[in-house]
Parts: sequence; C-alpha cells; structure tokens
Amino acid sequence: MADQQNRFFHRKKIMTIFFICALVLIGLFMRLLYLMVWRADYYEEAATRLHERERSIKAARGRILDRNGVVLADNKTVCTVSVIHNQITEPEKVIAMLVKELGISETEARKRVEKYSSMERVKSNVDKSIGDRIREYDLAGVKVDEDYKRYYPYGDLASKVLGFTGGDNQGIIGLEVIYEETLQGEPGMILTVTDAKGIEVDTAGERRVEPVPGWDLRISIDRNIQEYATQLAEQACATKEADSVYIIAMDPRNGEILAMVNYPEFDLNDPYTLPELTEWKEDGSIAVVDPSTLTAEQKQEKLNAMWRNGCINDTYEPGSTFKIITSLEYIREHPDTYQNYRYQCVGSIKWGEDRIQCYHGSVHGSVDFTRSFAKSCNTSYANIGLSLDRKEFGDTLNQLLFNQKLPVTFQHSVSNLVVDENTSDADMMQISIGQGAAGITPLQLNMITCAIANNGRLMKPYLVDSVKNSAGSITREFKPSAYGDLMTETEAAAMQALMEAVVTEGTASRLKDLSYTAAGKTGSAEYGTVKGESHAWFTGYAPAENPQVCVTIIIEGAGAGGDYAVPIAKRIFDAYLTEPQS
Repeated sequence: MADQQNRFFHRKKIMTIFFICALVLIGLFMRLLYLMVWRADYYEEAATRLHERERSIKAARGRILDRNGVVLADNKTVCTVSVIHNQITEPEKVIAMLVKELGISETEARKRVEKYSSMERVKSNVDKSIGDRIREYDLAGVKVDEDYKRYYPYGDLASKVLGFTGGDNQGIIGLEVIYEETLQGEPGMILTVTDAKGIEVDTAGERRVEPVPGWDLRISIDRNIQEYATQLAEQACATKEADSVYIIAMDPRNGEILAMVNYPEFDLNDPYTLPELTEWKEDGSIAVVDPSTLTAEQKQEKLNAMWRNGCINDTYEPGSTFKIITSLEYIREHPDTYQNYRYQCVGSIKWGEDRIQCYHGSVHGSVDFTRSFAKSCNTSYANIGLSLDRKEFGDTLNQLLFNQKLPVTFQHSVSNLVVDENTSDADMMQISIGQGAAGITPLQLNMITCAIANNGRLMKPYLVDSVKNSAGSITREFKPSAYGDLMTETEAAAMQALMEAVVTEGTASRLKDLSYTAAGKTGSAEYGTVKGESHAWFTGYAPAENPQVCVTIIIEGAGAGGDYAVPIAKRIFDAYLTEPQS
C-alpha cells in the first residue's frame, strides 16, 4: 500500500513539473512570437543603431540683428575634413592633398591617414571654398562635412555687448551666452553604417538628420549710433591720449539701450588675439609687452580684461556728476527753501585738516544753488554736503539703486556707497563732490539721468526687443516696463532745471544755441597719485523739453568733462536727433 502511494505521488510530481515546463515553453514561444512579429520594427531599428555611427552636424545659430534688422552676428558655412583609414586606397595622394589644401605638416597628415580608426578628424572650421576643392579630388576615404561657424560682419562693433562663441559654437560672453538656449538650435546627424569592427562600410551610403536652426534675436542697439559713437571714442583715445572710453545711449521713455560702447573693442572674429600690450616701468617709462611671452594664466587674465564690459561691470568715481545726487538730497531736505541757498566761493574750503578746492583753482564768488550746480563749484557742494542728514542721504542712495542689483537681465557690478551716522565730515565733503568713497557704473549713472528726464520714473533698461523662430515668426516680444519712481515729479522737475542751467550758463555750454535743447552734468573725477589726472564725465539728455535720448560718457584719463566728454555727447545728440529714426 505504501509503495502504491509513493508511485502515485511521484507520478503526480512528474506531471506537475511537466505541466510547468510546458507553460514556460509556451510563454517563451509567445514572447518570441511577440518580439519577431509585433516588435520586429523596433528591434530592427535598434540593430541598425548598433551598426550606425553618428557624425554631428552643427546647427546654424540664430542671428543677432539690430533694431533696424541689420545683421550683427551671422553664420558662415565651414567644413570639417576627416579620413577613414580602411577606405583610403591612395594614401600618398591623400597625404599630399591634406598638406597642400589644409596647410598642415606632412608628419601630421601622415599620422592622421595611417591611424587605424573608424574616423579621424583632420581639421575643423575649414573655409567652404577649400572644402569644395577637397571634394573635387574625389579621393576614397576622405570625408568633407559642412557645418557652421559664427561670423560677425562688423568685426569689433559692440563686441563686449554681443560676445562671441567658442569652437563648439557655444556662447562665451555677452548676449551670445545669455541667450544661448535661444540661439543654439538643435544639431543634426550624419548616420553611416559600420562593420563589426566599427569601420564605416563604404558601399552602405549614409542617412542625414538635418539640424534645426536657432532663433534670431532682434536687439535695441542701433547699428548707426553704435558705429558713430565708437568712431568718436576712437578719436578721443587718439587725440586725448585716453586709456579707454565708455558710452551708453538710452531712450528714457522706454529703457531701450541704443548704444553701448566700450573702447577699445576687440575683433569678434578673432577674440583670442591680444593687441600690443604696454606696461609702466619703475622709471616711469612705457614698455611694450610681447603677448607670446605671457604664461597661460597671464594671457587669460589679459583676455578677460579685454572682453570685460566696462559700461556695466566697472565702477568709477563719478566726479561732479555725483552732484546730481547731492542736489537731490538737498532738495529733499529743503523742498521749499533750496532756492534761497547762497555761498561765497573763494576757491577752497577748509574743515579741520581737510581742504577742498574748486577744479583748476577757479573762484566762483557769490553763488546760489543753481549757479553752484551749473558752475560745478566744489567748495559750495562740500559746504552743502556737511549740512546734509547722513541717514537720509543713505536712504536716498538706496532709492537710487546703490548697494543693490539693478533691474536688468544681464550681469553687472553693484555701485557701492554707504553713508550713515558714522560717515565723517571729511568723507562727506569728498562724497558730495563725487570723490573718495563714491563709485558708480556708467550704466547706473545713465539710469539715474533717464529717471530725471522721464519725470522721475525709471524704465527698466533692456537690450533684446524680440525673438523670431526659424520660420520668421515672433515667438517672444519684450515690452517696455517701469521699475518705479526714483523721485517725485516735483523733484525731477527741479533736477531738470538744474541740468538745463549747466548748458545755458555752466560747464556744458558747448550744447547751447543748437537746433535742439539739451540738459546734463559734467564731471572731472581725479584718480591716481598725480595731481590733475582725471576722468572726463558727462551725463545728459536731449531735447530738454521732450527727452528722447540720454547719453552717459566717461573718458579715462582725458581731463575735464566739459572740455572732452561734452563734444562727444553733442555729436551723438546731433546724429540721433537730426537723422530720421525708425
């Protein structure tokens, strides 16, 4: 009986195992059927991918155009030349061709041709005309693929605003990097069939996935104004032996930046080549530095300085242009009586051990508030500075966007200046005339000027007007927007009157009696240890009664703002207001 039970149990066990195995086999069969029939296309494609090699095709970057549609950043068709070792039938001819057409050494060419690899890149960014000639040789194993290289038709125009791209067509600085995602596009591919060793099969042909171009940027800069202002900056450097010139022109009504000059600029098509460098020697003489003698670290430091946008990233002592801020604070503290102010200028003022002198030893005599501003009387403003409430002055500085980020979409430096109860009398005298601890970017001074011209309201500065896709349709449009009021309309009107007086009876008289009216403030900011060395400043707007353009200028090392910066402002006003604007 026990034996029968055991046999029954074993048969049952065998049948169970058999049944399970049958189910597994049926499952495997159904899975195989599923993969072979219903998923055949997918796995065929996957198998193809395993035997395909991808060669990237750069997408054409979106262009950068000025406000009138003039192309400032474009694309140039270039070629990448490669060789495939196992497809080369005439290696010596290939080597000779590479040496002749690409200008490389025979050693380098032979190294590339004889290297046993799936594909060996010989040279990128080859001019298209050279690429076309190489194709005409019709040599087996030589590949010429077309792609794109960034090209700047106007060379150095607005170089520190536009920025440039690297060898991979990626933005490095400026708008090129800020709007990288918009400009870059989507790369394409060339797909070639390879054998088991990864070597491309010559007879299999190739498939292409075409690249998608990037989107275009239309910016607010006017190429004509930018180009003209750059020429004026170049002339100033040549005739005044200035170190550099920064110019910003903005429409105060909407915040559009019309021009931003940082002279000297650099060649956008050759951004890694340093100009002739000079340095001061201990004996006071100037020595020429050969860029080839610099270390890699030193060269990069010089390149970073060359690429730097000083209009937005460098702060300077504003000199007498800071009297705009000092005046605003005095008006706020004396709204009903500021016009009653009187002061007797004798050319200097002494407070304790500290002395302030008027520029070039001028003696202005009896001056009221308006004349103090118009004549830029240092002693009068030192006197005004000593009378100001320091906490309230600090509050005004913060309202004018000192010590904080500006409402702009691009990177910039912060203008730092703190005035509080701990600020000494000596410091207040210096700060009130724009010397000492005061520091401001040309951009911020232009923004303050724009707010005055726009009845106290600051419009957010911007550089990009719109974005268009590859089909030419506008995908984004940037509308003017207000940041807010930096001052009341009454305060702005008082400042407007002061800045008009600078033109009619003060240091900017070269802007008087023109076909239009103008208003502004000059400045001469002393620097260094040599007495008399100063930067020339001007900030102002025109027409005075209906401001359309604000211009801020600093000429490093030039001298008096009224002598050197004002003539540049006049010519920019002339060009902008006398030429038809789009």
